[in-house]
Amino acid sequence: MLSLLRPLLAACIYLLLLLLPGGQGRIAGYTNGFHYQDISNGNGNGEIYFNGIRLHVESPQASVSATRGSTATLPCHYHYEPELTTPRKTRVKWSWLPANTVITHVSPEAFLKETEVMVAMGNRHRSYGSFRGRVRLRRSAPGDLSLVINELQLNDTGRYRCEVIDGLEDESVTVDLELRGVVFPYHSQKGRYHFNFFGAQQACQDQEATLATFEQLFTAWEEGLDWCNAGWLADGTVQYPITAPRDGCGGENLAPGLRSYGQRDRILHRYDAFCFAASVKGTVYFLEHLTKLNFTEAIEVCASDGGQIAKVGQLYAAWRLMGLDRCVAGWLADGSVRYPVTKARSNCGPSQPGVRSFGFPSPHLKFGVYCYR
Repeated sequence: MLSLLRPLLAACIYLLLLLLPGGQGRIAGYTNGFHYQDISNGNGNGEIYFNGIRLHVESPQASVSATRGSTATLPCHYHYEPELTTPRKTRVKWSWLPANTVITHVSPEAFLKETEVMVAMGNRHRSYGSFRGRVRLRRSAPGDLSLVINELQLNDTGRYRCEVIDGLEDESVTVDLELRGVVFPYHSQKGRYHFNFFGAQQACQDQEATLATFEQLFTAWEEGLDWCNAGWLADGTVQYPITAPRDGCGGENLAPGLRSYGQRDRILHRYDAFCFAASVKGTVYFLEHLTKLNFTEAIEVCASDGGQIAKVGQLYAAWRLMGLDRCVAGWLADGSVRYPVTKARSNCGPSQPGVRSFGFPSPHLKFGVYCYR
């Protein structure tokens, strides 16, 4: 008789273990819809007990747009349901996924690529890397853990994660940071399709810009950018934007959009670049001079005027974001000659606004010059 009861007794003991509050006998992956609190917030006797309180972490904005050099606030708030009568110790960690690795559906493995920005608990906090000394928590109200970033840099764009940790509970929310700016195509002095991926990165950096992200190029296409030469983007893909389909640019029967070659070999394959320039703190201006200048003279007169010869990214940013409009060709730092037009008119090139380019003429030829100060 006892042998017949043993299986039933074992089943009862197993079921009893499953119902224990500490969860010692729970099946992996099992949940009863409630939450448990660890010993750091327990009763002081090292016991873990059921509390039924849920932690919520939210942001009223999915993305924030700002200008280079300014201050941006990435909102993040947390609260409990039901509300607590006494405060709890919480820890917040802000981390960052750079723009060139942001994808629509982020896998758990992608989280490993996130870089720590700031960690805080109570009045103690620590910031890391390039964010050290530039970030703080706003704390304008109870539950406010919004991240404030000062002196925004070109490479600060990307997806930021606000993670709030309370004992065993861990909730997070993401906010995208975008910089307002302008995308422009760029090619080597040697001609078209001379950059591998790393050369394109360096070329944009040399012109006070970064390789554009897919989102930035897509926005530029929506705003009318049409360019029939393929260029590298920050994620290692090669694409180009077409607003007016035509032969030689994917075919006239294809709909307008971004033409993509997909991922290419970052060392072997050669293309142009799509760069992204954000606003500049200083001023880009055409230097009024009695005579036209060769390239060497152009560099010298900008220095004599207390500035330096402007870079291509600076000229594009001044044109797009500050309304710079001059119908006079001038030298730039890379040896190219260009001029910005915001109000199209006769004798100033095409009927649309834009930055006109004369390419890379001989350094001995005479033009004006655009300076930056």
